[in-house]
Amino acid sequence: MKRIAIQGRLGSFHDIAAHLFFEGEQMQIICCSTFEEVYEQIRLDPTIIGLTAIENTIAGSLLHNYELLRDSGTTVVGEHKLHIKHCICCLPEDDWDSIDEVHSHPVALMQCRQFLAKHPTLKAVETEDTAGAAEEIMARQLRGKAAICHAEAARMHGMKVLEDSIEDNKHNFTRFLVVCDPRKADFLRPLEKSNKSSIVFSLPHEEGSLSKVLTILSFYNINMTKIQSLPIIGHEWEYLFYVDVTYSNLTRYRQSIDAITPLTKELKILGEYETGRQTS
Repeated sequence: MKRIAIQGRLGSFHDIAAHLFFEGEQMQIICCSTFEEVYEQIRLDPTIIGLTAIENTIAGSLLHNYELLRDSGTTVVGEHKLHIKHCICCLPEDDWDSIDEVHSHPVALMQCRQFLAKHPTLKAVETEDTAGAAEEIMARQLRGKAAICHAEAARMHGMKVLEDSIEDNKHNFTRFLVVCDPRKADFLRPLEKSNKSSIVFSLPHEEGSLSKVLTILSFYNINMTKIQSLPIIGHEWEYLFYVDVTYSNLTRYRQSIDAITPLTKELKILGEYETGRQTS
């Protein structure tokens, strides 16, 4: 049985992504309050696997999670891209005419602004978690209170779905990374099937230093799918570059890493894995 640490409650988007990535496998979900706690669980027990959001097609990169990943010493062994859909739900005894508040995470409320604008009598109340909002309303039997969460979370906690797919943008996806202790990586992903890598490096403060790295990656037919820069604390105007690349030839990819390493001040491979599928 796999033990998966996630940020959030049962029924949250992290929980749904975990079940889709490990579809058909037995698992125990370990719910954590923060992303820091996810990595702490792995540190305390190296057999635990972590699943954490890293970017969203609307909100962009989760910058703090990049720092946590780099500092944790874990390695990325997979990814999953989940379509983010929201519903509004309430207690089975309630209905549209009896609800006056809607509870959810502030990001979820923001993603449903157009829907909420059509229901001005509903007071928006921010909570720490989408699924947690539904769970609390059911546990405390809060009459007249609704929640915005995934429809699966609503069903899991016995809530009545009033309307599904209420999000403003129907093309909203979150990318999740699957991480583990490096000593367990070979058990979770066959390296020969990898076609994607996440790396982080810093560069000397010299003219053309980044373009030299990109030119070499291009020469080896390595496709860069993402680049994210973050300032190095305590080093003014110096940056870490988090880069995702895809490749069709593992040997050529390894050669490209060997070629760019001397051009960097520090380079770390965060993980080599297979491109994840996208689910709606």
